[in-house]
Amino acid sequence: MWIYDSEDIAALADSNGDVSTLTLASGGVGQAFTIKRNTSNFTEEAAIDLVNGSSFITQTINLMFHRREAAKSNAIQILGEGQRDLFIIVKDANGLYWCADKFQLSSVGEGSGTAKADGSKYSVSFVAENVEYMYEVDLTTLQTFDSTLF
Repeated sequence: MWIYDSEDIAALADSNGDVSTLTLASGGVGQAFTIKRNTSNFTEEAAIDLVNGSSFITQTINLMFHRREAAKSNAIQILGEGQRDLFIIVKDANGLYWCADKFQLSSVGEGSGTAKADGSKYSVSFVAENVEYMYEVDLTTLQTFDSTLF
C-alpha cells in the first residue's frame, strides 16, 4: 500500500477506466506500508438514490499492521491529522494495483494480543466517497510515477 497527499497527485484515466498517467507534484512524497497476506481488504459499495438521482461509491480500506512500534504510530497519526485527503494505491491478492483519491483515515484500533503468540497490531480503516470505482493502474505507470517507492 502506498499513500500520498491528494493535493500532490494528478491522475488521468483512459476510456477503459484504467489510470494511464499519474503525476507527483514537485516535493510530493509518498509513504509505503507493507501488509501481511490475508489480513486486509478493500470494498466498494454503490449508493444509488433513484428519487434524487444521485450516486456515489463508498470505498473502504481495512488494514492490519502487525508489530506495534513508534514509527508506525507516528506515521498513522500524521495520516489522520486535520482529516487530510489521501490518494491511496493498493495491490490486491491477484497482483493488480488499484488507486483512488479523497480517502480519509476513519478509525484506528490498537492493542496487544492476549497470549505471547498473538503479537501486537494496529487495525486501520480509510474511507472515501467517490463517483467512480477505484481505477486500475499498471506497475510500469507506478514506477514512472514514483521510482523511490515502486
